[in-house]
Parts: sequence; structure tokens; C-alpha cells
Amino acid sequence: MTTTSETSTRIRSRWAPYVTTVRYLVLFALVCVFLIPVYVLLVTAMKDPAQVSPSRMWNLPDSFSVDTFGEVWPTLEPGFRNSVLMALPASIISSLLGAANGFVLAKWRFPGADVVFPLILFGMFIPYQAILIPMRELLTDWNMVGGLSGLILVHIIYGLPITTLIFRSYFVTISDELIDSAQVDGAGMIRTLVFVALPIALPAFAVAVIWQFTSAWNDFLFGLVLTSTDSWPVTVALNNIAGGQVVPFHEAMAAALLASIPTLLVYVLMGRFFMRGLMAGALKG
Repeated sequence: MTTTSETSTRIRSRWAPYVTTVRYLVLFALVCVFLIPVYVLLVTAMKDPAQVSPSRMWNLPDSFSVDTFGEVWPTLEPGFRNSVLMALPASIISSLLGAANGFVLAKWRFPGADVVFPLILFGMFIPYQAILIPMRELLTDWNMVGGLSGLILVHIIYGLPITTLIFRSYFVTISDELIDSAQVDGAGMIRTLVFVALPIALPAFAVAVIWQFTSAWNDFLFGLVLTSTDSWPVTVALNNIAGGQVVPFHEAMAAALLASIPTLLVYVLMGRFFMRGLMAGALKG
């Protein structure tokens, strides 16, 4: 006599191929929806200016051209260079400081650690607009407004909460015996961090660097308020291309594509470590 569980199992096995097919179709549809802006970006950037209009944005160009990229690059290049000079040190320094914070909070317990960690994380929830004016006044007193130094400092400090969380969550998974053995060999906190913890924390470092680089590269508000014309990042330069009364859509799309290349390269080059870091719990609370 067939039991209820056997009947249910038989029904599930019968419908399993159809469920899998529907699942993949839904996922494919979502991917297509997600890639629609990318499609519009690419085809518009490679059209002749005479073919560019909102009513024809879905149409493929009659002939593909990369001349628009050459037209926008002179305008975009100074901001592009400024963003590289700003985002690289901001992401690396913030990640290193976050690694030190996370290691201390995970493995070197001290009085008040349970208070310090929530206070650091509180910085993640402070909106930019709330501290914009006092921050600019402070950096003005320090003569750090107008160039890239003030912008780099702001991104380093604003990135510390998330990098601290990433590394603390990662270092918690490291065996305490490993740290104890380093102490037995005479290593202090700094030597243990540099020679024991950091070499095995490359996945967490990749997560932190990618997160910070993307955040710093995509920032517009701080770059506009804290820098002068010569130090504007690429986001401000991109806004100047697309922000006129008559928007040159082909130039705006080409500039946006060029501006996105560094973040794409970071994900391509460090994506393998990024996935390992996520799976290791680097973003778990």
C-alpha cells in the first residue's frame, strides 16, 4: 500500500524537471531585465550622433563607431586620474586599518571591547549629509580642502566601520590555537597580525578593498564639496558631461562606460578572493 510520503515523493520527482525549467527561465528573465541598461549604454555609446535619440535608444547602430570615446576622454581624463589617485590609497589604507581593528576586537579582548565595537559600527549609519558641513569646516581648518588629501582622509575614516566588521567577522573564524602558538613563539600583537593573521586573510582583504574602492570611486557628494576644479573625481567630470540642458546621450553613455572600467577590473581581478571571503563569513555579523 502506498503511503502519503511515497506519493509526495513521487509527485515531486515527476514535477522536478518542470520546476527546474521554470526556475531557470525566471532567472534568465531577471538577468535580461538587469542587462537592459547595459545594452542601452553600449549601443548608444557606439552610435553616430545623428542616430542618437530617446525614441531610438533600443535600435542597434547602423555602423558601430568608437569615435565618441575619443571625444569624451580629454574631458574625463583629469577626473579619471584624480579618482585613481584617491581611490587606491583610500581603499588600501582603510582596509589595513580595518584589519588591525578587526584583529584586536576578535582576538585581543580588552576592557570595553563590547562597547567599542558597536560604536565603530555606528559610523556606518551616519548619513553623509548630516556631517557634511562640520566636516568641511574641520578640513578647512586643517588646510585639506581643495585637493585630494582631504577626500582621501574622509574615505579612509568613513570606510573603517565596514572594514572593521569584515575583518572582525573573518578573524573570529581563525583558531585561537594559531594565535596562542604565535604568542608562545614570542610574537606580540603587531607581529601576529602582520605575519600570521594577514597572510591567511586575503579573502577578507579582497572583500574590503573591493567594497572600499567601489565606494570611493562612485562617490559624488564628497568629491564635489571637498575638492576644487583641478581635483574633481571622475563622477563630477561625468556629471558635467551629462548635466547640461541638452544632454549628449552618446557622450554621456561613452563616458559612463569608461568611468565604470576600473571597478569592473577590480571585480575581475579580485573576484575569486571576493567570493571566498563572502563564503568564509566576511560579511556576517
